[in-house]
Amino acid sequence: MAVNRTKVTTPTEAGKYLSNCPSPLVADTSVVINLIATGFASSIIGALPQPFVVVDVVPSELAIGRGRGRMDFEQFDELVNGGIVKVFNLGHIGMQHFEGLVIGAAAETLDDGEAATIACAIEQSGVAYIDERKAWRICSERYPALRVGCTVDLLTHADVRAQLSDETVADAIFNALQRGRMSVLPTHFSAVVSLIGAERAALCESLPRSIRVSAQKPAV
Repeated sequence: MAVNRTKVTTPTEAGKYLSNCPSPLVADTSVVINLIATGFASSIIGALPQPFVVVDVVPSELAIGRGRGRMDFEQFDELVNGGIVKVFNLGHIGMQHFEGLVIGAAAETLDDGEAATIACAIEQSGVAYIDERKAWRICSERYPALRVGCTVDLLTHADVRAQLSDETVADAIFNALQRGRMSVLPTHFSAVVSLIGAERAALCESLPRSIRVSAQKPAV
């Protein structure tokens, strides 16, 4: 399938797409879990200037967590019933991309949630929000024209910061790291530590050990 070969969106550029286009923001399961873990999911999503959607695979993946005592599905259901999050089904074009992302060698395929999120973003001309480096790599190689962002991009968007305040955003990021074990892309390490502070960064085991250790070192 032909793809336009344009410059791939880097993580630090991705946030601007929240303001520059009316496209839907398509979130992967991990992004939804992170947002719920912040404790401010409704306010964060409500502050975003574009529709926030997920593919129908996402609630199915969240439901699996109920057997492990997680409450993400119930909180997600509240967001959907409140009209804050919309659930999409993949159409024909989306299914073609989905199949291409889940069939093949393990190194070149993704799990259903990530694959469906990317496929939906392509089909809807939206922005895919995923946190895994492998998914970012595959997007850059196969779909360089696709706009891609991560959870931190959503949490630090100007409209979100204006509505929640920097202090609340910092608390939201810390909660996502602690409760949701949010993955952070290397390009965002500095910004995250700057927002939540070195002391709290040192407590977040989802951050690389090198970042946690360096955060504790006094400035020279």
